[in-house]
Amino acid sequence: MITERNETADGMRIDWDVPVPMADGALLRADVFRPNDDGHHPVLMTLGPYGKGLAFQEGFAGMWQRLASVYPDAVAGSSNRYQVWETVDPEKWVPDGYVCIRVDSRGAGRSPGLLDMLSPQEAHDYYEAIEWAGTQPWSNGKVGLLGISYYAANQWLVAALRPPHLAAICPWEGFTDFYRDLNRHGGILSRFGQAWQDYQIFTVQHGVGEHGRRNPNNGELVAGPPTLSETELAANRVETIAEAKQRNLLDDFARARTPDLTRIEVPVLSPANWAHHLHTRGNFDGWAKVSSPQKWLEVHGNEHYAEFYTDYGVALQKRFFGHFLKGEDTGWDEQPPVRLNVRHVDGSFELRDEQEWPLARTQWTRFYLDAASGTLGTSEPSAEHTIDFAALGPGVDFWTEPLTEQLEITGPASARIRLASSTTDADAFVTLRVQDPDGNEASLVSAIDAHGVLAVGWLRASHRELDEQASLPHQPWHRHTRALPLTPGDPVDLDVEIWPTSIVVPRGYRLGVTLSGKDFEMPGEGPWPVLYGIQQRGNGVFVHDDPDDRPAGVFDGTTTLYTGPDSGTSLLLPVIPAR
Repeated sequence: MITERNETADGMRIDWDVPVPMADGALLRADVFRPNDDGHHPVLMTLGPYGKGLAFQEGFAGMWQRLASVYPDAVAGSSNRYQVWETVDPEKWVPDGYVCIRVDSRGAGRSPGLLDMLSPQEAHDYYEAIEWAGTQPWSNGKVGLLGISYYAANQWLVAALRPPHLAAICPWEGFTDFYRDLNRHGGILSRFGQAWQDYQIFTVQHGVGEHGRRNPNNGELVAGPPTLSETELAANRVETIAEAKQRNLLDDFARARTPDLTRIEVPVLSPANWAHHLHTRGNFDGWAKVSSPQKWLEVHGNEHYAEFYTDYGVALQKRFFGHFLKGEDTGWDEQPPVRLNVRHVDGSFELRDEQEWPLARTQWTRFYLDAASGTLGTSEPSAEHTIDFAALGPGVDFWTEPLTEQLEITGPASARIRLASSTTDADAFVTLRVQDPDGNEASLVSAIDAHGVLAVGWLRASHRELDEQASLPHQPWHRHTRALPLTPGDPVDLDVEIWPTSIVVPRGYRLGVTLSGKDFEMPGEGPWPVLYGIQQRGNGVFVHDDPDDRPAGVFDGTTTLYTGPDSGTSLLLPVIPAR
């Protein structure tokens, strides 16, 4: 039996396990942190499956330790007792007059029911929770959504339903396309989904009970109180990732979990990470496609969870929500539409405000691959050449000469590739690289990898069919609605999307590209960190090596790359001239 409990602590009124009624009779449970007064306040909310009572420090100890040690401002000024993964710290928001609400989604944490991640049911539950929060006696009627990753992805879904009390959203690093962003990159299955679901969601499913953790603040079971058998737990959930794995093509299952971004009209602040192989494109696409007349794009780097909690991130969030939820003069009415933290190879960032994305001054430049010399340059090769490589090998590399002047690449990119396979299919992985004058690989801290690659694109050759109306030269858009097998030995042309990136390459460095049939791996002996059982060697946990998706006999053949004036094999890169 779950009952609501109330207390006053750390200058806040805290209501644990508040029942949030749904129209079908279900009760979700929420923790509400609010000012210790009788006023009416704006609401910041998350709803999701991660367990509202699971302490950040316990559930994600490694991330917490790095956050606290590398970004001390992120944990300063708070007791950190109420920190939960990817949600706001109420101790930093309640004193400013906000109500912070965390809701366990249906079937997760302390909310009974069928767990069905990112489903239409979850989005409708979120709608009802927003309307509940907007009409409580402590609410001023304005609800904002603020959270990372899952707590960002389902913001897009519920905002498209247009709940009346929703006033503004800030989906911090959150994907928008279930098929293209989460499940299959260019049609190639990402192994992240299964590991993430098993480690991070099913461990806090409602009914894990005594087999799970306790909330350190109230002693209650994070995923209880019932303790169910594995059979009972399995019967109470939709195997979302396993289901998606069986669906090679984009169908109604993925469409139901992908928002119609054009229906979103509330103000949007869309913060993206330059190097997150789950979320990067979603924040750019979300910002571009929403119908909101008031929308802003911000882009940063570093670990996925860092800037959300740092003084930089919190200040940005407070200026946005102060303006739209409280009507304060925060200076947000002068905020430029686009704010970029441009990356440099030494790991530093240059803060730069812009008026549009992609940048209007972009010099779209083709860099041609030459199989005869292994070079990459802006002059098209004069002759046709081919080069063969093992699809499951390291691939083939192409490098520019050392740069004679600094080169900035900031924006979306694409590759045009002509290839043939000895089998009926092939996967193409296009990885942008940089080397210093001594030949050392340049890597940068990415969202989920201390040695992240600079940019990458993926495409399964049988998924090469383009949606011509939706495609742009710098962002080819694939239908993924039918497979077009290869005829062994016959070349085909592929247009590969490379997700948005930013890098300033100094003079004397070399720019390169690796074309392979598997994930690029950073050179060196390691040791390489392991997360969710996946070795992080440039791509974090976003690897594409599921044997069921890449069966032997199809994806372990020989790939032939064609270069030269007829093939068009090249990169289209967004070169930004110096101001």
